[in-house]
Amino acid sequence: QAQLVESGGGLVQTGGSLRLSCAASGIRISFNGMGWYRLAPGKQRELVASITSRGITNYASSVKGRFAISRDNGKNTVYLQMNSLKPEDTAVYQCNLDSTPYLAWGQGTQVTVSS
Repeated sequence: QAQLVESGGGLVQTGGSLRLSCAASGIRISFNGMGWYRLAPGKQRELVASITSRGITNYASSVKGRFAISRDNGKNTVYLQMNSLKPEDTAVYQCNLDSTPYLAWGQGTQVTVSS
């Protein structure tokens, strides 16, 4: 059974940076499009960045130019580099396939940006 484990979140000040990791097991990320999502209180889950099996990336307009998604196929891990963080980036960040049907969601990693 596929499993996704996110890590790397934390508390940072506005303008800071974080690098999130998503370690996958039971699935080869190189064969699949992967995405980073975020879930903030009172809001729907939002896809913020995705990368296709061919390495084509796409970003939500709210993070374009600040976030960068990448993957290491050898480590079967997807990354999200987040720079110039803003308080509105505060959320639980999760990774999954970039389209339905999704795998079981991991617990995610909390990112909190203080003003």
